Amino acid sequence: MPVEGGSSSGSASAGRHPKQKRKAHSLSIRRTNSTEERPPGILRGDMLEGQDSKLPLALRNNLLDLFGQIEREFENLYIENLELRREIDSLNERLTGDGQAVDGGDPTKGALKAKASHSTSQLSQKLKTTYKASTSKIVSSFKATAGSRALCQLLREYVGHRDGIWDLSVTRTQPVVLGTASADHSALLWSIETGKCLLRYAGHAGSVNSIKFHPTEQMALTASGDQTAHIWRYMVQLPAPQPPPDVSVPCEDDQDSSDREEGEVDGEGPCEVPTVRVATATLKSHQGVVIAADWLVGGRQVVTASWDRAANLYEVETSELVHTLTGHDQELTHCCTHPTQRLVVTSSRDTTFRLWDFRDPSIHSVNVFQGHTDTVTSAVFTVGDNVVSGSDDRTVKVWDLKNMRSPIATIRTDSAVNRVSVSANQRIIALPHDNRQVRLFDMSGVRLARLPRSNRMGHRRMVCCTAWNEENQTCNLFTCGFDRQAIGWNINIPALLQEK
Repeated sequence: MPVEGGSSSGSASAGRHPKQKRKAHSLSIRRTNSTEERPPGILRGDMLEGQDSKLPLALRNNLLDLFGQIEREFENLYIENLELRREIDSLNERLTGDGQAVDGGDPTKGALKAKASHSTSQLSQKLKTTYKASTSKIVSSFKATAGSRALCQLLREYVGHRDGIWDLSVTRTQPVVLGTASADHSALLWSIETGKCLLRYAGHAGSVNSIKFHPTEQMALTASGDQTAHIWRYMVQLPAPQPPPDVSVPCEDDQDSSDREEGEVDGEGPCEVPTVRVATATLKSHQGVVIAADWLVGGRQVVTASWDRAANLYEVETSELVHTLTGHDQELTHCCTHPTQRLVVTSSRDTTFRLWDFRDPSIHSVNVFQGHTDTVTSAVFTVGDNVVSGSDDRTVKVWDLKNMRSPIATIRTDSAVNRVSVSANQRIIALPHDNRQVRLFDMSGVRLARLPRSNRMGHRRMVCCTAWNEENQTCNLFTCGFDRQAIGWNINIPALLQEK
């Protein structure tokens, strides 16, 4: 979740539940007064009692009691570790009995090797190989086959921000460029084909949480942790195109990327680029972090969403506040406008999202959508009459604007979902996850593909946002995350739908 200070060091990763202690009789070991059964810690205590000490007797007894408690805790951990090792060996034996290979080799040798290994590193490797063996039957859309290599190809990596990237967007007018909003207090514009940084906006005093481009003019709208939204103009010139990078790794299943440092990124940051520091208009009515902003159809008004639980509607020309949209019980997380109608949708931590209708100037109706059990991280319109909502409850729901009682499709995932996006032409949903995955689904909830994530490509930290570009008969998907980079992908839509 973006913060006012703009640092991504406190990333919103899902916390691990503490493992419950096993209720085994071996965990409560009773001491006896027998010298033969007395543990070494008690023997050391007897030796200390026979030595000269300047410590008071009560303090010495207290110290000995504390050391005894520490020893018992280590004994408990040791016994629990032995039980875990036995469970791992038992699991490997069952996998071998089912004919599944352990460690990629002969099942018998794999099981024998598993039984013989007792070091911590070997246990870690056994857990990893066991997980992969147990999931080998799950069909992945990105297997390394000749037919699936054309589904997804790396277009370019955009490296230059000094902190995590919260949001990204593609211009709707020529020249077509990519915009990124970062916790480093800046927004950058990029050449899509070359990956070169073209312009930097440095007018905000806090994290830049959102960026959206005007539908017809060269203007950008950014929302920030400094409690303001800025409208600023840009002028860029695209460099000459360069050949795409040589990417030989096809779309694959997960590979471990632990050999790269968490903050490490490939390539170099942008050199000195033109910088815009003054906004054309500053929108100041919020009392909290402005988490998102978007243009209404026509570009004459904008809507902003804030942690002060309200969304505001402004006139672009005068920067005046037109309406304050209240009703959410907790902080807002996102806002989105319909591409062709005066409709606004806002999402919130109160597990709901709301549809605001401004088509009739005299009536500003609102509908509340309740279907999630945790924070609704985003809700976006499709070209038709649908809304797609993503949540921290690990689900994505597709709704019909004409019937808000229940979703028409529900997508269940294994990780929290961040800011989703839907392609305009093919209506494909891109889901960015906390676990670094990016998955593609159709509107009926059928999984189409998963973007590669390996040592050579993909994000190394949480993926925050996705955005589509379908100009010039090409389909590009852009993703950004806490690893300080944005990535562009070429998506072969015909091959993707054929795989479906």
